[in-house]
Amino acid sequence: MKHTSKCFLMVWVWGCMAAPLAAQQVYTLDECIESALQNNARMKNAENDLTSARHQRKEAFTNYFPSISATGGGFLSSTHLLGMEMGPGMSLGLMKDGLVGGVTASMPLFTGGQIVQGNKLSEVNVEKYRLLGRQAENEVKLTAEQYYWQVAMLKEKLRTLHVVEAQLAEILKDVDAAVQAGVTNRNDLLQVQLKQNDTRSTRINVENSLALSRRLLAQYIGTPGDSVDIDFVVADSLPEPPDALYRRPDESLALTPEYNLLQAKLKASRIERKMTLGKQLPTVAIGGGFVYDNLLDRDRNYWVGFATVSVPLSGWWEGSHSLKRSKLAVRTEENNLRNGSELLVINMQNTWNAVTDAYKQVRIAIESIGQSAENLRLQTDYYHAGTCTMSDLLEAQTLFQQSRDRYVEAYAQYAVKKREYLQSTGR
Repeated sequence: MKHTSKCFLMVWVWGCMAAPLAAQQVYTLDECIESALQNNARMKNAENDLTSARHQRKEAFTNYFPSISATGGGFLSSTHLLGMEMGPGMSLGLMKDGLVGGVTASMPLFTGGQIVQGNKLSEVNVEKYRLLGRQAENEVKLTAEQYYWQVAMLKEKLRTLHVVEAQLAEILKDVDAAVQAGVTNRNDLLQVQLKQNDTRSTRINVENSLALSRRLLAQYIGTPGDSVDIDFVVADSLPEPPDALYRRPDESLALTPEYNLLQAKLKASRIERKMTLGKQLPTVAIGGGFVYDNLLDRDRNYWVGFATVSVPLSGWWEGSHSLKRSKLAVRTEENNLRNGSELLVINMQNTWNAVTDAYKQVRIAIESIGQSAENLRLQTDYYHAGTCTMSDLLEAQTLFQQSRDRYVEAYAQYAVKKREYLQSTGR
């Protein structure tokens, strides 16, 4: 059995070497992920959203400072706006034209906490978009890895087809010689040729799928065209088991962006409730300014000061309903936090089960490769000895090809499931 495995490995390596790749830009998995994080539109949009939230926070902070405004105006009339008869033939006219302008500043002293709570809400908003950015980063990493392993899987299938084609060429040469010598009938030759045609058809489909997968990977990581390839060779041994990756859900929950987003939404709803309450309270502001006018045909400069108190008398009725509505919104977010936490824990357990199942599939698949390779060797010997039919030999070869394909599929699935589990536990 050891001798058989070595023979199979030599054949497989020869098949890999016999299929040179065109000159393309080759990426490792980490390079694909890094390029996707730098160039993918999803990450650029997430960064834009976070930057916008930070500007909104700075905008809210300006409410702590006085608001300053400048006003100005002028008029020109065909007659005086103010007139007075002083006596027979005597009159006094005022304000036929003039200018007025000034600069005023007002400072809110008390707004029911709306300014303070508004700044707190803007801080929560920044945190929300930071967490959404983490979610976007996770999704980009996962998608880039899925595209990467799709390309890797199809490349390995092409390598398998190359080995199968080489084996079929050897079988065809032997059968053709046997037919020429009259040792076997022409039916065996036709079976091999039909198998070759089927293999060529499969190669066309795989090559087309590989070309599409390369384009998708190139577009996702920001590389134009299909001038992208990956650096991957299938391992000839069982990968490391996932046991070291496991972490208890209760230890991981607070590390996930999804859980922290639920908490941020709850915190925001509580702040909004306080802001709703603040709208029902009086507001107090003070201000002052400098004014200039020449309305009475002479320049005047003077300072003014003022204080305002605003009490929303008619808004209390409407505000009572707003307070009740905001209280219900808080309860809804509390329910969402509790329900979402439970679902996140279930998802962690489910993704862990998926990882362990995928690893078992890899173990089964790699065992099947050795068994199918040995079966192919035996059927080849049996056919040469005349103790099995060509159909048996070709069926053994089909099983070898299928076992090889299942292995690369299981290997790729295991890698993707590990990524999903790490992300579900906040890593």
